[in-house]
Amino acid sequence: MSSRAKSLSRFAVERDDRRYKWVALSNTTLGTLMATINSSIVIISLPDIFRGIKLDPLRPGNVSYLLWTLMGFLVVTAVLVVTLGRLGDIYGRVKIYNLGFAVFTVGSLALVLDPLTQGGGALWLILWRVVQGVGAAMLFANSTAILTDAFPAERRGFALGINQVAAIGGSFIGLIVGGLLAPVDWRLVFFVSVPFGLLGTVWSYRSLRETSARSAVAQIDWWGNALFAVGLTALLAAITYGIQPYGGRDMGWTNPWVLAGLVGGVALLVAFCLVEASVDDPMFDLSLFRIRAFSAGNLAGLLASVGRGGLQFMLIIWLQGIWLPLHGFSFSSTPLWAGIYLLPLTVAFLFAGPLSGYYSDRFGARTFATGGLLLVAVSFLGLLLLPTDFNYWAFAGLLVLNGIGSGLFSAPNTSAIMSSVPAIRRGAASGMRGTFFNSGTSLSIGVFFTLMIVGLAQTLPGALTNGLEAHGVSPAVASGIAHQPPVGSLFAAFLGYNPLGTALGALPASATKGADLGTLTSKEFFPQLISAPFHHGLVIVLMLAILMSLVGAAASLFRGPRYIHAEPVARVDVPGPR
Repeated sequence: MSSRAKSLSRFAVERDDRRYKWVALSNTTLGTLMATINSSIVIISLPDIFRGIKLDPLRPGNVSYLLWTLMGFLVVTAVLVVTLGRLGDIYGRVKIYNLGFAVFTVGSLALVLDPLTQGGGALWLILWRVVQGVGAAMLFANSTAILTDAFPAERRGFALGINQVAAIGGSFIGLIVGGLLAPVDWRLVFFVSVPFGLLGTVWSYRSLRETSARSAVAQIDWWGNALFAVGLTALLAAITYGIQPYGGRDMGWTNPWVLAGLVGGVALLVAFCLVEASVDDPMFDLSLFRIRAFSAGNLAGLLASVGRGGLQFMLIIWLQGIWLPLHGFSFSSTPLWAGIYLLPLTVAFLFAGPLSGYYSDRFGARTFATGGLLLVAVSFLGLLLLPTDFNYWAFAGLLVLNGIGSGLFSAPNTSAIMSSVPAIRRGAASGMRGTFFNSGTSLSIGVFFTLMIVGLAQTLPGALTNGLEAHGVSPAVASGIAHQPPVGSLFAAFLGYNPLGTALGALPASATKGADLGTLTSKEFFPQLISAPFHHGLVIVLMLAILMSLVGAAASLFRGPRYIHAEPVARVDVPGPR
């Protein structure tokens, strides 16, 4: 071949590589965005979904349906990402990723076609949300590894920044999309994923290719997979049931099944670590934690994920249960408007994420990631100091600060984690990072709901009793309503219901005779009544969030200077002179 032909051939290969980078970025961003939108779109759409299947989610026997519709997707995603990342290392990251698009699309279509109502309809939704979660885990586990393979180290932060913007920004975009679609028809909440899923499936199968070597000789770690899946599932399920009332108590942390899940889950995860330290091809490569950039980045990422998940739920309750009704919005319209009023957080994150990824390619991750978590801590402090009925522009400014801080942290932190590991372990590393990310969101529900309920339990019963009696409700009835578990009021506000309207409406007319029902069920009464108890609980929640952000910032600071794993250069034997 002539030198000119060789040059043209090399130019064509380089041009194809440049094009492929952007194809990989576009497709993985679509997949990540679709999966994360679906992790939050249901949160805002639950009232319309349950009305559509003719089920009251606030009835005591139906609370589990409510929680598992939310948590099933999150739990299965957290449990499977490591396994599926490791399978990507063995069988091909693109192969597992492509299958994830197809599985997710099938799950979305089945959700649209739910033929059942009431409990059966809820179980159908939970089952196929789990299937969606399996597909999402395939996407999460391999998308960052595919990008890390496709982009050189000096451009990796920017690419992963775009991907992380999709991963976290999607969770806020889902709130708005769900608020717009659910009132039209609850099935649209699931149908919106179908055309994008079909597009992504066809596109990924036609355009993505394997660009990394596979661990062809590796074996599947069956014991490790089983111990991890059962242990983490038991732990997250116990946390889910721990925030439900049990035996006349506000929460279920004394429930024997919850205690068994907590203790048993931790014991199985300890056994999992022992197994992983002794097998030849572990699912969870504990040796990667010897890399300081990897271990510090994942610790910071877990703490940031817990704090961010807790913030999302607390802000929704704050807006839907108190601030929006006090400012003239009906309870039924608050889910949509909560998403709209949270837009400054989303926009700031979408702006800061790619920029921080781009500049971290030049200057390293430590400064951006550490500074980002410090800004997040400052924003939490500002929210703590706000009155419950705040000035919106002060609130929006703190949301912008939080969004910028989260954007500064997320992309550089992900880039630093993925760049620090050997290329052949990137699928496992991506899955491990995804486990910490998704487990943090699941843990945040249990941690922050528990803290909020503890805070409300101290002050809400007295406030409710006094408020109800002052408006004509008999002491016995007032006491009965006031001493119901606070989680009921939280869930009602979270779903866009009027908590007092729901509680009083369930009573016979004789029980509320003589009461001023017009005032008690107005948009302003319950929000004004709960403001002080809610703020008491919010202070506890935000103080923990500040502590987590500061510890995460410290972990990020001590990750060490910029570190990129150097692959060994293959030795070429050059024959000497004869």
